[in-house]
Amino acid sequence: MPKEIILPIIAADFESGTIESWSKKEGDAVAKGEVLLSVETDKAIIEIEAEHSGVLGKIMVAAGTEDVLVNAVIGLLLQEGESASDLDGLPNSVETQAGSTASELSPVLKEPQSISSQVAVSAGQNGAASGRIFASPLARRIAADLGVDLNGLTGRGPRGRILKADVELADSNGLVAVGDKSIFAASTVEPESGRTYSAIPHSNMRKTIARRLTESKRDVPHFYLSTDFQLDALLAVRRDFNARSPEGEEAYKLSVNDFIVKACAVAMRDVPEVNSSWTEEAIHQHHNVDISVAVATEGGLITPIVQDADSKGLVAISSQIKDLAARAREGKLKPAEFQGGGFTISNLGMYGTSNFSAIINPPQSCILAVGAGEQRAVVKDGELIIGTVMTCTLSSDHRSVNGDVAARFMQALKRYIEDPFYMVARQLL
Repeated sequence: MPKEIILPIIAADFESGTIESWSKKEGDAVAKGEVLLSVETDKAIIEIEAEHSGVLGKIMVAAGTEDVLVNAVIGLLLQEGESASDLDGLPNSVETQAGSTASELSPVLKEPQSISSQVAVSAGQNGAASGRIFASPLARRIAADLGVDLNGLTGRGPRGRILKADVELADSNGLVAVGDKSIFAASTVEPESGRTYSAIPHSNMRKTIARRLTESKRDVPHFYLSTDFQLDALLAVRRDFNARSPEGEEAYKLSVNDFIVKACAVAMRDVPEVNSSWTEEAIHQHHNVDISVAVATEGGLITPIVQDADSKGLVAISSQIKDLAARAREGKLKPAEFQGGGFTISNLGMYGTSNFSAIINPPQSCILAVGAGEQRAVVKDGELIIGTVMTCTLSSDHRSVNGDVAARFMQALKRYIEDPFYMVARQLL
């Protein structure tokens, strides 16, 4: 019997995703551990590896299909001794499985339910003759919430299936679907004022960010500490290090942010209480120093993680941040590269922002908001001089981090940033 390929649980809160692409074609040999397909979640494109070896006999969910539920059967794998004839009588695609139950088709599904509820059968262009409309379950749910009538909508999914984006576009009134893209049509007019606006439907990523930040601000008792850091010594060390960069593949260009990540990492070793997560049962104090770095992407903010930052050199940190940021913007991070972490850094200094307060990224206890380095008047040894000063604000969860702990962390951070010798030499001393 051909082996069923199911959509696995990628993350704890993962319920459905889009089949971004298949790495194999029907008839191709598949080795266990090989990348079989890529799935788009609300935050990244995840590569799924084959759990078994064999031959890809049938792709049942085509690339580009949205809202595919966890544990749905997405393909069939021929095992040793089996051939294409063993597929005879089996469904050719998810759409043709309507009316069969998941327990009949897939004994590994955790919750038996009809496959027709995964690929909802309701209206569309191709279902007009049978009086049915083809729509995804998420599209139907959103349509019910928004009061959108699915009749008459033309879907952009396989065989004209209505996707959630089609429903959102229909509801917005200011958007129309063209092929597989969405473009702005005439602006919507506000009835009372006569002013116009364009409605931009929320992406899954934007919805997830909104939900998590709302929960954080509402449920986490934030408190804030701001400290000024003089950057002149750090900038001098940075210039010297960059001037010594070799040519070719080993070339590097360190940023101020690279130094901040390293300084935070060693300060977290000095004050380990900030490297913690709050749970209702206990405070989890992490043994590894893993720092999340906020990266702005087209879909919203994502926080890839520099693991074991305290044990890495500046060049390694710099290289890893560049790689993580590039793949974050392409949506190609693996879950382990953006889920977890014990501390977050959000740097808006490059935009000229002097200072700001960031919202904690639960279940972490702290996030550091980094402002721009600015020329300011500084008193040193009784003399008034011009120095480069940066303001950072630490947001802390008062349930797991006390005020004196946060203050000690900022004190340690100030020492490492204002005298980088201690930061660089800490691993050697």
